[in-house]
Amino acid sequence: MTGLFVSFEGVDGVGKTTQVERLRAYLQERGRAVLVTREPGGTPLGTALRQLLLYNVASDAADIAPRAEALIFAADRAQHVAETIRPALERGEVVITDRYLDSSLAYQAGGRELTAAEIRNLSMWATDSLLPKRTYLLDMDPAASHARLQHAEDRMESAGNDFQHRTRQAFLDLATAEPDRFRVIDANQSINDVWEQIRTDIDTLLQGGAQ
Repeated sequence: MTGLFVSFEGVDGVGKTTQVERLRAYLQERGRAVLVTREPGGTPLGTALRQLLLYNVASDAADIAPRAEALIFAADRAQHVAETIRPALERGEVVITDRYLDSSLAYQAGGRELTAAEIRNLSMWATDSLLPKRTYLLDMDPAASHARLQHAEDRMESAGNDFQHRTRQAFLDLATAEPDRFRVIDANQSINDVWEQIRTDIDTLLQGGAQ
């Protein structure tokens, strides 16, 4: 049994965590070993970097330069792949990650306005070119998705409407550029309707029928 790598993407508040947990339970009920992880923060090192990046642990964290921010995310991703993702895939597990390199492309290249080529090259080097077999992009207008948030905003969530809209568009552009990997799902639908689209696709993927 070979491993399968799946990622979930989208702006904050679209329901990624809910669908990740549904997919975990669905696969485990069918006898698959499943590892659920996230970025940033999928390793002990990543947890420390997550605090720095998202929650202003350092007094000047809000002023992290865009290139420095991109490098910190890449460092988290390099450790994540080496310590968590690749070993699980080699064991034949299904790895489900809440965010991966597409978030860097959308948030740093779209939101922060660094070039996509710079961010992609950095992320591909950090991961030794590891990409998910499937990426589910849960899409929703950021104004609507942020209204769902039930916690204080982190650095990314509080970056402003223009930033969030650039990020959403960057996600959609990524999906257009890689239609074989991405599945774009309207997150305005009910939780069950979103899940049914994911379930149908994952069944096809596990049966070897998806491209």
